[in-house]
Amino acid sequence: MARLRSLLQQVCSLMLLLAVGSQALKFDIQAGSGHDKHSRRCIRNFVSKDMLVVVTAIVDGYKGDGMQLNMHISDATGNEYGKPKDIAGEQRTVFTSHADAPFDVCFENILTGSRYVEHPYRHVELDIDIGADAKDWSAIQATEKLKPVETELRRIEEMVAEVVSEMDYLRSREQKLRDTNESTNTRVKWFGFCTTFLLIALWAWQIMYLRAYFRSKHLI
Repeated sequence: MARLRSLLQQVCSLMLLLAVGSQALKFDIQAGSGHDKHSRRCIRNFVSKDMLVVVTAIVDGYKGDGMQLNMHISDATGNEYGKPKDIAGEQRTVFTSHADAPFDVCFENILTGSRYVEHPYRHVELDIDIGADAKDWSAIQATEKLKPVETELRRIEEMVAEVVSEMDYLRSREQKLRDTNESTNTRVKWFGFCTTFLLIALWAWQIMYLRAYFRSKHLI
């Protein structure tokens, strides 16, 4: 009974995460020269290696309205996944990550000067789906002829597998940081021992030198 209750709690927590993660991020971005901070905005997210990512941006306005909204997707290791320019309406970018690293989805709203803009803002609705959320489960259900319950259980299974993979990654990073910390502590300890030994040796040499100096001057 306790195991069933624990399983139900995990499933409910997972469904809550799915419900929260399904909400899109909405914001307005001001048009400018493209070099000022007000006309540029970046959203950062972390993704594991070889993970499917779908970035969907819904932008109001239209091409030729005096503003040009550009999007740039890249990760912290230098990989670029998309650089669409002058987007309006729905823009979808699909890619597979090349490394365990955070990636940025940046928007840049530039005034083109082709016409007067009374309200120099673009409204952006951004949705980022990663892993199991990025798959088209309706197509999978139709292709493999799965029942709705089977499709949902398979989606939850993949979500759980992703959580386990993420926990393994965090555990390996923790182990690496622990090893680095222990190695640093060992080096600091031996550096302290060497410094102490050198100071004692220098102190003994100074005493011997001063005694020899005073004896040569017949002061002692």
